Amino acid sequence: MTEPVIKTAPSSDLEEMARQMRAFQDLTRELDAIIDSSSDGLWICDAEARVIRINPASERINNIKASEVVGKNMRELLDEGFIDRSAALEAITTKKVVSQLQNREGRKLISTGTPVLDANGEVIRVVVSERDITEIDNLQRELEEQEALRDQFRNHMLELQQADVASKSVVARSPLMVNALKQALKVSTVNSAVLILGESGVGKGLVAELIHKNSTRADKPLIEINCGAIPESLIESELFGYEKGAFTGAQAAGKPGYLELADGGILFLDEIAELPQSAQVKLLRFLENGKVVRLGGTKARHLDVRILAATHRNLDEMVRQGSFRLDLYYRLNVIPINVPALRERRDCILPLVRHYLELFGARDSIRKRLTRSASDALLAYDYPGNVRQLMNVCERLVVMAETDLIDVKDLPAEISAGAGKPTAVAGGWQEDVPLQETLDQVEKAVLEKALAKHRNQMRMAEVLGVNQSTIARKLRKYGLKPN
Repeated sequence: MTEPVIKTAPSSDLEEMARQMRAFQDLTRELDAIIDSSSDGLWICDAEARVIRINPASERINNIKASEVVGKNMRELLDEGFIDRSAALEAITTKKVVSQLQNREGRKLISTGTPVLDANGEVIRVVVSERDITEIDNLQRELEEQEALRDQFRNHMLELQQADVASKSVVARSPLMVNALKQALKVSTVNSAVLILGESGVGKGLVAELIHKNSTRADKPLIEINCGAIPESLIESELFGYEKGAFTGAQAAGKPGYLELADGGILFLDEIAELPQSAQVKLLRFLENGKVVRLGGTKARHLDVRILAATHRNLDEMVRQGSFRLDLYYRLNVIPINVPALRERRDCILPLVRHYLELFGARDSIRKRLTRSASDALLAYDYPGNVRQLMNVCERLVVMAETDLIDVKDLPAEISAGAGKPTAVAGGWQEDVPLQETLDQVEKAVLEKALAKHRNQMRMAEVLGVNQSTIARKLRKYGLKPN
């Protein structure tokens, strides 16, 4: 009897089949890993909309187990009320990608059904991806609320600022003040940093407002921050803002800083000399790259902000003492504008007095006029508080003067005390005073002011245009010594 002959496949074919099987298994494991690791929920259905598989993200999003839905038809899930709409059913019907917004147990989901077609264009599978956008929606709403609040702040500040500027008048009769205003108008059209220098009360803020009003940023806010009025512990958070939970007592949603509020406009840093060293470093970094990072945050925001700064202090001296950074000083001092003290621009005094008497008089429906002697006394006074002090004096006169005509007796004591005593500087030549005595009075007054301001013979000589030995001799002549 002949034994049957068993034919076996060549060993090379068996090896190829085994290799392909391993490759198929590797591909299956890879696809399983991709599906299971996806942060988006995935539902896989057959052509009849029967659930074949869901991934762990879908279990988490829908708070279910895969065993509860696998094998069920999407129509059953609709009937049970598990879902209110089915992207899978719609994708099978239309044979197109379908996206739907679903509300499920107070959560918002975006479901996208993608049909898988065979060579004949028939649906063989449907893959539905779903994403929980509840948190994203909440964050978007919170962001919109913050943006709306920021815009509200900015618009409110802009309205207040426009009303404030409209109520003020720039009065300039002295050549020194006219020159300062010309400089302000010239730099208003560019974006360079400006450092406004001058004694307290001379009107540095008014110069900043003039620059803003005539700049290309006039329709954007001018945000003013007084660096000396904010506690050192809060200055950074106020200037740069902070993120949620950045420190104890921080607002739950975080807060934009003044730099962010000034985006597109101008930030006016008054009393810049009072800025702490730590904030100086961050401000310098912003001036270099235009980016700001909130306290407690990591995301850098790029802002378009022009910086104006002002101070009544001597920044050169502060730099030498190490209390103000040299690199920041150079960054801010690109264009310096010196606003003269009121006593250095006496041509402005009486026009300013008349302006503020009219302004406060119109406010209170009171009309006041000055006698000649009162005008002379106001003109002769030195105004250590500058324009701010003059404004206060005018308001007091409007309110407290007993008649419509303001006389010397109505003036504050420190001003009326100088009435009838014209000085060589303010009143010109005084009758019965020899020319040499008048010149000596003028020279002494100039030396006293220069000494009070510079306290250094070399600097005084440089400013007054003489040599140091002349300054030393004159100081000895009048018995003047540095404090």
